[in-house]
Amino acid sequence: MFKNQPKGLIPAALSNMGERFGYYIMNAVLVLFLCSKFGLSGETSTAIYSCFYAGIYILSLVGGYIADKTQNYKGTIINGLIVMTLGYVVLSVPILATPQNNTWLLGLTCVALFLIAFGNGLFKGNLQALVGQLYESPKYSAQRDSGFQIFYVFINIGGLIAPFVAPMLRSWWLNANNMTYNAALPELCHKYLSVADSMNTENIDNLYALATAAGTDVSTFCTRYLEVFNTGIHYSFIASVAAMLISLAIFLITKKQLPSPAAREKAAAQNYSEAEKKAMASEIKQRMYALFAVLGIVIFFWFSFHQNGTSLTLFARDFVTTDKIAPEIWQAVNPFFVIVLTPLIMWLFSALSKRGRAISTPKKIAIGMGLAAVAYLFLCVYSWIQAYPSGDTFREMSESVKEGMKAGPWLLIAIYFFLTVAELFISPLGLSFVSKVAPKHLQGLCQGLWLGATAVGNLLLWIGPLMYNKWPISWAWGVFVIVCLISMSVMFGMVSWLERVTSDAPAVAAEAAKPIKDDEKDVI
Repeated sequence: MFKNQPKGLIPAALSNMGERFGYYIMNAVLVLFLCSKFGLSGETSTAIYSCFYAGIYILSLVGGYIADKTQNYKGTIINGLIVMTLGYVVLSVPILATPQNNTWLLGLTCVALFLIAFGNGLFKGNLQALVGQLYESPKYSAQRDSGFQIFYVFINIGGLIAPFVAPMLRSWWLNANNMTYNAALPELCHKYLSVADSMNTENIDNLYALATAAGTDVSTFCTRYLEVFNTGIHYSFIASVAAMLISLAIFLITKKQLPSPAAREKAAAQNYSEAEKKAMASEIKQRMYALFAVLGIVIFFWFSFHQNGTSLTLFARDFVTTDKIAPEIWQAVNPFFVIVLTPLIMWLFSALSKRGRAISTPKKIAIGMGLAAVAYLFLCVYSWIQAYPSGDTFREMSESVKEGMKAGPWLLIAIYFFLTVAELFISPLGLSFVSKVAPKHLQGLCQGLWLGATAVGNLLLWIGPLMYNKWPISWAWGVFVIVCLISMSVMFGMVSWLERVTSDAPAVAAEAAKPIKDDEKDVI
């Protein structure tokens, strides 16, 4: 798996894994934290989360532009890690939210989220650009796809472990204060402390019973429970700070193993003739056309794939029996499959290559779109056989009828399996594709464009829940089948052109790939 890979790959992957570990700890509980900390509605918390989530990808364009403009990729990455760490530090401070400080405290939390998003923009795309630079040498160029697959596995190791951390720390702190976890209690406590007469009698009686058992009045109990519950979550943000510091330390120690694109570009440019510069300008134009063509396709993949946070989450809540598993834990299913399946897919690609049947990166992306269509086709057929109605209609049915219609957790696991295989054909290989076609002076910006395409796909996510709630859900899944099949067909139609564009330009690419001397390296 690691054979014939450049020595800088693993340090870069470890640094990225640490950052992702810290991010996914926070991400696993962010929406629930905003509700429990500030008493926000689910809609308001989701709106804040959506802005934050989109900001992470959009700000990668800013980070890429800064690194390309300054040609200081390593410095930009270091600054990104520092800025993200500051954001997590702000989130980790356990200040009790009260009616008197709720407004400015929520504002401070949003500032912290902006720092995390901006720092991520400085870090993520530029680290990917440096990983791509590791494969500019002819010695490693054939290993580019497998290198990005390994890099992607390390991302998901962080994503696999992180969702367990926040619930564990939260439960530990509750137990330390002789309290137990109850997902419904924070909302009830906020309602009681704000307008008690908006609660029904049953909920008020339950709060009185809990307060009596604790030997205190209801108001004191509610305030204390919210303080302990949210302090436990704040402690999980401290774990994010620690993860970021580890990531920063790894990068600082190993950064000399990573290339310095500024020095390489300077060395290559000195040997370009006028004819080569003209040919390079034409090649850059073609490569950018190819990049935008692929970005246009992957927008629809992310639109379909990230339904796991919207319509597929609603489906899990309504149509699947998942009451025995904490909601945060389901976020570990996808990274688990990434880690398990990546070596198998790498073996498959390697075996095909040895038999002279290697699959090009554009063709792999097209196949990935087809696999995403298979995932939704499976769900579409199952929903049609079960005669599932729209989400709104289902929720109006009696509890006994709904329980009889629900599927087991196996259905979610099957869907995530298919979608993860599709992801492994598209996401890490898409990063590899971008590193192939990106002009050397636009490496960071082009990686930012890939992340920007993800942001555009995320902006379309609202369409999924709209269809889910209004149509028989088999129709909604059918729309995603069609979207993925059309995208696959368009991608296959462009494969020959994309393969030509991404092939090495003999004179220019070979000259640019020459190793540089030690005294030309830009050590930051």
